Amino acid sequence: MKLAYWMYAGPAHIGTLRVASSFKNVHAIMHAPLGDDYFNVMRSMLERERDFTPVTASIVDRHVLARGSQEKVVENIVRKDKEEKPDLIVLTPTCTSSILQEDLQNFVDRATAESEANVLLADVNHYRVNELQAADRTLEQIIRFCLEKAERIGTIDTQKTEKPSVNLLGFFTLGFHHTHDCRELCSLLEDLGISVNAIVPEGGKIETLSKLPKAWFNLVPYREVGLMSAEYLKEKYDMPYVSRIPMGVVDTSEMIKEIQHILNNFETEKEFDFSAYIKNQSQFVSQASWFSRSIDCQNLTNKKAVVFGDSTHAAAITKVLVREMGIGVSCAGTYCTHDADWFREQVQGYVDEVFITDDHTQVGDMIARLEPSAIFGTQMERHIGKRLDIPCGVISAPVHIQNFPLGYRPFLGYEGSNQIADLVYNSFSLGMEDHLLEIFGGHDTKEVITKALSTEDSFKWTVDAQKELNKIPGFVRGKIKRNTEKFAREQGVNTISIEIMYAAKEAVGA
Repeated sequence: MKLAYWMYAGPAHIGTLRVASSFKNVHAIMHAPLGDDYFNVMRSMLERERDFTPVTASIVDRHVLARGSQEKVVENIVRKDKEEKPDLIVLTPTCTSSILQEDLQNFVDRATAESEANVLLADVNHYRVNELQAADRTLEQIIRFCLEKAERIGTIDTQKTEKPSVNLLGFFTLGFHHTHDCRELCSLLEDLGISVNAIVPEGGKIETLSKLPKAWFNLVPYREVGLMSAEYLKEKYDMPYVSRIPMGVVDTSEMIKEIQHILNNFETEKEFDFSAYIKNQSQFVSQASWFSRSIDCQNLTNKKAVVFGDSTHAAAITKVLVREMGIGVSCAGTYCTHDADWFREQVQGYVDEVFITDDHTQVGDMIARLEPSAIFGTQMERHIGKRLDIPCGVISAPVHIQNFPLGYRPFLGYEGSNQIADLVYNSFSLGMEDHLLEIFGGHDTKEVITKALSTEDSFKWTVDAQKELNKIPGFVRGKIKRNTEKFAREQGVNTISIEIMYAAKEAVGA
């Protein structure tokens, strides 16, 4: 555990709550102190849904700390069963409540005997895994629990659907553009003649989980959530799955080819061939393909970017930038340290440097050192970019209210490739445009503030030096100021004059 004011991935119980609250008619009981119940407010604010978040906190107060929970947890489970009549109740501890070292499975067993609902204990190690790992584990645990029960009572349905069908695994609440991505994938699959058997967990019902084996295959669009479930279904019911991330024109087409291969392995009279669909979408429907070859996009070929985010989005966006738009990536990184090996394998050959860390200060220092033309990252990288005067396009969770647009903004599929192309192009500062705006007074030309991340040094700029700095076009002014201050720091100078500016310019060979 560590104390931090910014974390890329939250504690484990947040992942469990995100999965549980994504299902319909599933209630979560959180054994936690009052400070840990912020999830309800966070979800209600960001998702903009009309229903209440189905999460109840079984409060760990001073009495619980002194005497233990006793009947409190069981009573809360039984009460919620009578009030809400959920199909499943998930009990999750938190790091704080885990200190009590209580036998929560005993509480679950007692509550199961006293209530009509199914009760499940979220079996995750809250000290060893983060929010995303816990979400992946919880989803697999719920699916396993429901399928095993369906087998015991004889309600499981393993008969394959007559026509090709798929389960979509991994879409859940508070996901980065998940609602739009899900809609886009459903539309794409419909074009291919593939019906959606189930979407899990977002909007899914517990009763539908017994029908998961009916699908021909599973599709996992995000590495963070759904892979454990797909592996379980493959091992238990021999269900193949596709985990190719359909982000960008190239990988979306590759995903469709993998689906085609799986379908043709089934003994059917029809031979599936989606090559005409891929060609039509790639060359004519998706505008990202021709835009990447246009003169507008050619202006970005000498630009360098930094990419940072979860492993899914950071790896996919890196490949889109390099393969499809001709933009160099100085560094690509992820905060999913548990997925570091896969990430390195995916971006190998596309980037100059790979950066694996969950410490945002290290990410900030890396960006300040590389000084890219643009950043593609999380909300934290957006704030870092503001301080360094470097534009940033948000491509990954952690999420902000801005990442829940009311309009249609998918990142997956062919339409997603259009949205990504727009985001990338609009994230770069276009030099000539910015220069002309400076000339004609289109920008505020007030005194430039220090953009360096470090606040250890403060420099005084003379009036003449400040005037000279303000004459420099805005799209390179921040970089020149940082280089000048770096030179002054090395020379032990606290006051920057025009002479120091010129000396710094000569030192970097400009």
